[in-house]
Amino acid sequence: MSSSLSPLTFFFSLSLFGFSEINKSLFFFSRMSELVKTLVLRPDISKPKWDQSTFEGRAKHFLAITNPLNLFYGGNQLDDFKKIVENYRKGSVPDDLTLSQLWKAKHVVDSAFHPSTGEKMFMVGRMSAQVPMNMAITGGMLTFYKSPMAVIFWQWLNQSFNAVVNYTNRSGDGGSVSQLLVSYCAATGGALTAALGLNSMVKKAPPLVGRLVPFVAVCVANAVNIPMMRRGELTDGIDILDENGQVIGQSPGVAKSAISQVVVSRVFMATPTFAFIPIVVNALEKRPYFKANPKMFLPLQTILCGLVLSVSTPVGCALFPQLTPVTFDQIEPELAQKLKNLPNPPKQLYCNKGL
Repeated sequence: MSSSLSPLTFFFSLSLFGFSEINKSLFFFSRMSELVKTLVLRPDISKPKWDQSTFEGRAKHFLAITNPLNLFYGGNQLDDFKKIVENYRKGSVPDDLTLSQLWKAKHVVDSAFHPSTGEKMFMVGRMSAQVPMNMAITGGMLTFYKSPMAVIFWQWLNQSFNAVVNYTNRSGDGGSVSQLLVSYCAATGGALTAALGLNSMVKKAPPLVGRLVPFVAVCVANAVNIPMMRRGELTDGIDILDENGQVIGQSPGVAKSAISQVVVSRVFMATPTFAFIPIVVNALEKRPYFKANPKMFLPLQTILCGLVLSVSTPVGCALFPQLTPVTFDQIEPELAQKLKNLPNPPKQLYCNKGL
């Protein structure tokens, strides 16, 4: 008796689950289509839509921020989105503005405008350009890794792109042009030295080891590139903010921690593409089809890079909160004492670690 009813019970349970999920989806979409003016409790867009104290919330946030579709909005559209956000913060809400449109404007603005300076960021340096740019560059690096001239070109291109990203997503204002030029040359030189040096060392090693050289070179380069491009923060300090987002000091010590977190995030983003894809390609290389069509490796690796990066980029950005909590013990004693002596000393400190 029980065995004959079990399929029916299973189907009934599955149906209930399906209806439950459909109801949740309908509620979500009906909620997002609500007019903002009719809401009793309006959203606080000074903060991300999702809870940034959790990894899941940060991952959802950066999935929206790093969405490559954000690149298709032109200058006028970006200005319109920014106007929506700025007017909302001032209390001015259009009659036809929906909750969905408000959050879309907020995410596009966060994607295109610097969080500290408010300036429109250079398109190539935006985090929404990470997937399309990196999938092309990484595909070339993984395919053309044997020839010294190819290694030089792709490593130079990669580090030039990274330099633009690092500068665009710096925590605050950048240094002088001469400082940036010295930093770029040092970072690119370090990347090329690591790549060429490692390539010469593994000439007689198995093919898979050679394919992993770009990954090691990228890790080394990130450790050089990011601190060099942001060395102004290491000497002058990163901005320390209070609970209201107001700058109340600068701390070189906190800058070291913030930049270290960015290095770890960037290495994490690169790991799946540079470590996983070479293993897959090394196995496919032995197949008759790929032996007869070696030119297929470039499009194959590029597509695989795009698929992997679409996940690893937001996940890597989400490893650490962008607005990172800072304790009084982390900042310099002089600054800590100065802040504690203020008429209304801050209860919690933060810094924007950059991306």
